[in-house]
Amino acid sequence: MAGIYIHIPFCKQACHYCDFHFSTSLKKKDELVNALVKEIQIRKDEFKNVEVQTIYFGGGTPSLLTNDELQLLIETVYENYKVTANPEITLEANPDDLSKIRILELSKSSVNRLSIGIQSFFESDLKLMNRAHNAEEAKECLSVATRHFDNISIDLIYGIPGASNEQWLLNIETALSYNIPHISSYALTVEPKTALASFVKKGIIDDVDDEQAHEQFHLLKDKLEASGFVHYELSNFSKEGYFSRNNTAYWQGKPYIGIGPSAHSFNGKQRGWNVRNNTKYIKAIQQNKLPIEVETLTTTDRYNEYIMTGLRTIWGVSIDKVEEDFGKIYKDYLKEQSETFINQQLLYIDDKHIRVTKKGQFLSDGIASELFKINLE
Repeated sequence: MAGIYIHIPFCKQACHYCDFHFSTSLKKKDELVNALVKEIQIRKDEFKNVEVQTIYFGGGTPSLLTNDELQLLIETVYENYKVTANPEITLEANPDDLSKIRILELSKSSVNRLSIGIQSFFESDLKLMNRAHNAEEAKECLSVATRHFDNISIDLIYGIPGASNEQWLLNIETALSYNIPHISSYALTVEPKTALASFVKKGIIDDVDDEQAHEQFHLLKDKLEASGFVHYELSNFSKEGYFSRNNTAYWQGKPYIGIGPSAHSFNGKQRGWNVRNNTKYIKAIQQNKLPIEVETLTTTDRYNEYIMTGLRTIWGVSIDKVEEDFGKIYKDYLKEQSETFINQQLLYIDDKHIRVTKKGQFLSDGIASELFKINLE
């Protein structure tokens, strides 16, 4: 099982909190799409004997591509890779791109899953984040999309300065009213070199209140679980049968190829990342060169990654798998380091799996880092 991620590095405008790679100029869109096609072709031998089960268009804003451009990229994957009979093909989209006509067009394409960047149903939040859509567009696109797509995920952001717990609950209730089967939700973070970081530093916007973000995370968890959602990964909630196959494969260490500028790839032993520059990326691909840097992961690197991703999920960390994949020294180290967190009721062991308790969930990344092993090789 493998996945293909295609990065579309264009946005209408820059969200204040975003530090992903993108451009607000569409001048090179045609050249970029041609380069994406070529990279898909160049890298076909990497998945010679592996079946592709997911195709994911991320960004940036992939919904800025036309249906013809999306279909060209999908067809190129089919022509160069062995694709499973019913792949999950996800398109990240913003509400302002999802007109009634566009949604209808997409419903007739190969795309079978939408991941919609709602973030909030409140105008004040959207303005603070500098989103390209407004609250009415968010609601209208969901009204139409749910009539044409069964598999829809939306993004919501909590911990927004000035947004009360009551307002956050209204956001969740609004999302539930559309019967969405999958919700991804993230705490607002102040990333360096973003507009949000500058505004916080100047005192224009209050800094994120970690305590309130913690409260809102638990309000989200309680509300969604009471509504029949499974909290299957730290930031992801889903009705049964609607887990993201793309993201689940990533958390379980399956291989994937990242196509496009700044896209990352993983084959089980090596991690690669493409150049984070559209012009350099296009130029290299036109010369039949892959603009990629590759890092070979040590046993310790792979162990640490497994701990980080495993603790974020309902599947947890398998003690037997740690011994089988990394050796007894790593199993013993894991059990020893876990004891403190088990005593603090932040971790627990069930059926030879170490999992995070409800109390520890919001802290899972920090706990994982404490379980990391320094490189002994």
